[in-house]
Amino acid sequence: MELEKEISKRRTFAIISHPDAGKTTLTEKFLLFGGAIVTAGAVKSNKIRKAATSDFMEIEKQRGISVATSVMGFDFQGQRVNILDTPGHKDFAEDTYRTLTAVDSVILVVDCIKGVEEQTEKLMAVCRMRNTPVIIFINKMDREGKNPFDLLDELQDKLMIHVRPLTWPISGGESFKGVYNLYRKELNLFEPNKTTVSKSVTTIVDLEDKQLSEFIGEKYTDQLKEDVHLVEGVFEPFNKELYREGYLAPVFFGSAINNFGVLELLETFLEIAPSPAARETVEREVKAEEENFTGFVFKIHANLDPNHRDRIAFLRVCSGKFERNKFYWHTRLEKKIRFANPTSFMANEKTLIEEAYPGDVVGLFDNGIFKIGDTLTEGEMLHYKGIPSFSPEIFKEVENRDPFKTKQLEKGIQQLTEEGVAQLFLQQPGSRKIVGTVGELQFDVIKFRIEHEYAAKCDFRPLNFNKAFWITADTEANLDQFIRNRAANIVYDKENRPVYLSESDWMTNMLKQSFASIQFHTTSEFDIVSNIY
Repeated sequence: MELEKEISKRRTFAIISHPDAGKTTLTEKFLLFGGAIVTAGAVKSNKIRKAATSDFMEIEKQRGISVATSVMGFDFQGQRVNILDTPGHKDFAEDTYRTLTAVDSVILVVDCIKGVEEQTEKLMAVCRMRNTPVIIFINKMDREGKNPFDLLDELQDKLMIHVRPLTWPISGGESFKGVYNLYRKELNLFEPNKTTVSKSVTTIVDLEDKQLSEFIGEKYTDQLKEDVHLVEGVFEPFNKELYREGYLAPVFFGSAINNFGVLELLETFLEIAPSPAARETVEREVKAEEENFTGFVFKIHANLDPNHRDRIAFLRVCSGKFERNKFYWHTRLEKKIRFANPTSFMANEKTLIEEAYPGDVVGLFDNGIFKIGDTLTEGEMLHYKGIPSFSPEIFKEVENRDPFKTKQLEKGIQQLTEEGVAQLFLQQPGSRKIVGTVGELQFDVIKFRIEHEYAAKCDFRPLNFNKAFWITADTEANLDQFIRNRAANIVYDKENRPVYLSESDWMTNMLKQSFASIQFHTTSEFDIVSNIY
């Protein structure tokens, strides 16, 4: 009973968006309502006294962007909320894709001015791969943007999902007054407040209430009534089961920076979002309420605390109860391990915990025993599925700028690529190190962190490759023959699997015709078909 009660209290979700849509600002407002922080900081301001809680790495503070997933947990209205704030920049999309394997639902933030952008479509495609429930928050309604009805049409057309507004904006731009809660049939009018929790001025349940026009004016009252009548006539009533199955996306409007619409979003999310449910492993389906603990590592981060050269593995608890100092079975290494100092997170701040339940994210001290995707159990041989590496698009060779720091450089490259910042490929002879990424910004992050966290220096020499293919064949002999034939293009990934680096799509197509027995895979998990890139 205790386990089921704890599971029902959990809500574990990711906040995702295109860059600059307001994702980190929305995260901070959630933390304000939850009492986890007292004041919010504007991420992009260079003059702020305190950077955003979730953007804790030095390079994030300097550039005003999120480049790594942050984990934050807090209690709100009797429930345990676990937020995973993800990078919005496309160069760090793979970190976001992995994070989506560790959550039960998603809040997708859309800029009302720009509408649906390219990265938004890619993120939504990943959610559809797993039928992840999605709530959409249309942000920046305090600025002149697209018509709300046009935005709803755009969401349905570009994201290929049915939508149903659960709040509705009262005007927009400079005249933005707030939002009407269609789900609860009430209107909370707030004083705008950018740094602390906004206070409600009044609550109006009936749109015919005379107080309404006193607060927002007769013009906006008439427009709101007309809009609500149209919404209720055009859209089907909200169906919670269709939302939880990933077929229907509730839509909320608001202004995260001014706290308009945020409380409505948070309260409704906690009411309708799913608690932790069953998850697939290679061997079987694991139910959250099973007595035995299971979990998997979806992220690794080195030097979370720059004062201590630690390495933390982020573990999602999937079933049972995780307990401090208890031995668990590492299924890849086939050995028992116990953890004396498991932690919970508030961005880079860690708190020692005694236990954790399904939906929780636990930080485990890692001395090199973990890889992304590793599974822990109480003895059963299970392997959680769905954390693939995708083909990079940019490839560069690592060049050491300080021979006296060779060991530090090798350690840094190894640890940062194990985190998933980029992918590392080795080419023989000579253990030539080639780093693959989906964007140039990742190389800047690696250079910055190598210098500031490992006291080493490196450069990256561009290589003329455009895509990586994991290769398999119908026989070992055919695979060996292909590897010998294309030795200059063959590298090996972290699992020592052969990878073919393509110089052009034309050449790859020629090879597919010449070597019919070779299969070319664009992800490291060959059973997952992905058209993300």
